[in-house]
Amino acid sequence: MARKLPALNPDNIAFWQGGKTGSLNIHHCSCCRRYFHPPAPICPHCLSQDVAPRPVSGRGRVISYTINHQRWQAALEVPYVVAIVELEEQMGLRLVSNIVGMPADEVRIDLPVRVTFSQIEDVWLPFFERDA
Repeated sequence: MARKLPALNPDNIAFWQGGKTGSLNIHHCSCCRRYFHPPAPICPHCLSQDVAPRPVSGRGRVISYTINHQRWQAALEVPYVVAIVELEEQMGLRLVSNIVGMPADEVRIDLPVRVTFSQIEDVWLPFFERDA
């Protein structure tokens, strides 16, 4: 499927290119010790500027999902799953992504998942698959 790629900048480059080394990098605040996403130069929790990307486990669980059957583009394979994944590092630390590598009708709430990456140009898109 043809995807629109993000514009890389100093704040988000570690997130979008971490997959090159197999690392899911999430911004972390040294002051309040909380992770946050999307990446930003200021912590949304305490407003500190002492933030930087840190690698996380890439493991989490499906909080919510939808199965899409609409072929929005000719190259789009359907059905596909768009899910909200909560990472195990912190309650409320969530990413929106696709669940891949399994039949769409097997995705469930609380399904344990782990990150996997797909490279397109200079971006490594984080997707999630069932965690064995």
